Order: sequence, then structure tokens, then C-alpha cells
Amino acid sequence: MSRMLFVNTYVADVAVTRAFFDGLGFAFNDAFSDDETASMVLSDQATVMFLSRSKFQGFIRDEMADTTHSREVLLAISADSREDVDALVDGAVAAGGSDWKETQDHGSMYGRSFRDLDGHVWEVVWMDPAAMGG
Repeated sequence: MSRMLFVNTYVADVAVTRAFFDGLGFAFNDAFSDDETASMVLSDQATVMFLSRSKFQGFIRDEMADTTHSREVLLAISADSREDVDALVDGAVAAGGSDWKETQDHGSMYGRSFRDLDGHVWEVVWMDPAAMGG
């Protein structure tokens, strides 16, 4: 069975967050987006739902994590090459995000990470298909 993944998280300003990720080349599904939600499509099987803080709070029973001090999740996405990793992270930092950890270079796997405008951490990883058996 194949399952779809919908990551739901909160942001301070949905329009600003959408502009940030749109500038990095991500696509959005307008059928599931409005003033309080931006539906960012990663693939046919994975979507990130950026919700206003108030809308997100309506879906949970406890507190939202303070991303300046703690992590609830690490969002990891693939890239087609080392250059794509660098371009995406450099673009995110130039658009107002920030570097999060040092570059991870293991030869057949290369990754960098950034914090978006709301402090959510995104790891961008390239893996050599030949070394991974694919």
C-alpha cells in the first residue's frame, strides 16, 4: 500500500511563507490554499500544509513547539545533485532563512540544512544512486 504524507505546521504569516518557498521554486495547490493555509506540493505523495498559528492550534490539543528553542520535527527533502543542495540552501538563506548545521559530506551522501522564516528546520540531501544500489 502506498500512502500519501501531509505535513502540517504553523507559520506566523502564510503569505510571507508562501512567497519564501515560491521563490525557492516550490509549487502550491491553490485548491487547498487560502488566507490561513498554503498547500506546498513536494510530490504526488507529499504535501506540506503551512497553517496560520490560530488554524494550527485548532488541530492540536497541546502547545506548539517554540522553534527558537526546540525541534518537533526535521523536514528532510531530496535534491538531484550536490549543486542542487547548495542552490536550495543558499537561496533559502538569501531569502531570509538561516543556516542550521554544518555541511554533511559523506562522499555518496551530501547534505545541508536551513531554518525557514518560522524556525522550522529543512535538511536538503543528495544521495548518489550508484552508491545506494539504485
